[in-house]
Amino acid sequence: MSGQGRRWFEQTKEFVGKVKAGASDDGPDLWTRCDGCGDTLFNDALDANHLVCPLCGHHFRIGVIGRLRLLCDEGTITLHDDLLHPVDALTFVDSKPYAKRIEQSRAKTGRNDAFVAISGDVAGIPCEVGAFDFTYMGGSMGSVVGEAITRLFERARERRVPAIVVSASGGARMQEGVLSLMQMAKTCAALAKLKDEGLPYISILTHPTTGGVAASFAMLGDVILAEPQALIGFAGPRVIQQTIGEELPDDFQTSEYLLDHGMVDAIVDRGDLKRTIAVLLAQLLGLSPVRPFGLKSVEGGLREDAAESLTKPPPPPRIVEPEPEPEPESTEPGPK
Repeated sequence: MSGQGRRWFEQTKEFVGKVKAGASDDGPDLWTRCDGCGDTLFNDALDANHLVCPLCGHHFRIGVIGRLRLLCDEGTITLHDDLLHPVDALTFVDSKPYAKRIEQSRAKTGRNDAFVAISGDVAGIPCEVGAFDFTYMGGSMGSVVGEAITRLFERARERRVPAIVVSASGGARMQEGVLSLMQMAKTCAALAKLKDEGLPYISILTHPTTGGVAASFAMLGDVILAEPQALIGFAGPRVIQQTIGEELPDDFQTSEYLLDHGMVDAIVDRGDLKRTIAVLLAQLLGLSPVRPFGLKSVEGGLREDAAESLTKPPPPPRIVEPEPEPEPESTEPGPK
């Protein structure tokens, strides 16, 4: 055994890695335990599968930047409104001052608020796309988030392109009081103007989508897609159960429950989301149809010929001139 390095039980933590989230930080983060099936997953393999468990299909929460890169073509992303930042207009204090929460959230995420808005191409189709960052105060919607979403809809209307919003939020931000609640009407008004122009809006619901976000623009999409097992609803199940005094189904407020009751249009696995949106946009914009099996993923994008088929108009129909009909033979008797 000499000269072959340390045996496994002699290795220090930096070689073993961590299994649980929140474990000690004195070693590399190599493994993650799946919340769905309980199996231990190698993080590199999990990242390659877009943070979806390859064994049971459990969808882990994905970062906002990873989400936008998953949807948009490489090299087409332009960031907007990243300098907008919230203020403590009400000098609100709960367990700590709101100003302190803003400062801590900015240091934790490196962003000024809980929404990232970009312009980018989805399978060759220019779009305005936005996504929530749940790590910033639970993705709550305050005045800055509402303004960023409103500007996204306005840019889509000005550019005459589709709008896509990925929601992951605990709802309105209580620290901004009525200023937060006003964002529900503000975003819906901007969305109504977009729809008046006949431009499509696709809403994507991820875990969780609740409160004022679910009660406004998130449920107003021309097409509403959801990830599997996402929690979607206005109030939480405990509050609803105490209010109506009845037992709720086990799958209440999940994506699957809402699909069965007509509240969402489809449940789409994360790996299939981009190609599903590409097909939907082609249909909504009246572009040439694309066969789903022709959209094969290549390093996070779509094949060039698939993207071209989305942007090129269909060829004109082939017109075939009918052949002239022969003169009918005369049935009259001829001269004798």
